[in-house]
Amino acid sequence: MDTDDFVDTVSSENETALSRLGSSKALYAITEGEMEEDVVLASAATTVHHVAETVGDWDGEVFVAAGETAGEQYETITGKLDSHEPGERSAALATLSEQDGPAARLGGFVGWTLVAKKTFEQLTGFFVGQADPQTSQVFREMGSDVEDLREQALDALADADDRGAAEAAATAVVQAAYEDDYVATLEALGVNPKNVC
Repeated sequence: MDTDDFVDTVSSENETALSRLGSSKALYAITEGEMEEDVVLASAATTVHHVAETVGDWDGEVFVAAGETAGEQYETITGKLDSHEPGERSAALATLSEQDGPAARLGGFVGWTLVAKKTFEQLTGFFVGQADPQTSQVFREMGSDVEDLREQALDALADADDRGAAEAAATAVVQAAYEDDYVATLEALGVNPKNVC
């Protein structure tokens, strides 16, 4: 499979969703409106915990690497907290967990990395705003880790034979992040999800 334009295609098909998932409201949704440092950290820890739980046991070097990376990220984030009990898995990761077959799993994982990169950018920006350069740098590096994992997934996807399944899975994950984790959460909080800020 030619994957040179895979990310561009998925990004184009989900342009509005990804744009809004990169807004400050996305972090507001992830924390359910509680924009305190400990809550932000705990939300990020929950996310990476469930990444490790979701893909860590899947076959393939990229998933092993993703599980190990997420585990390391979890240790780093929870090291900044007194304690942490993971919350519920996001709709995006629940959707990723439902993918079956190499192409769909790799495509879905690429979709998740597009969402995760936006999230880590918001986390970086949040801690810049909190005048905490050390923590902002931690999340900046985590964003770079996600990009590295995406490239590994794309390399592996080149050996798969069902681009349609890969694209469908990527879009399903992005749309779950948008419709369920973002729109539905903000609406429940009484916030208009369509206005980007």
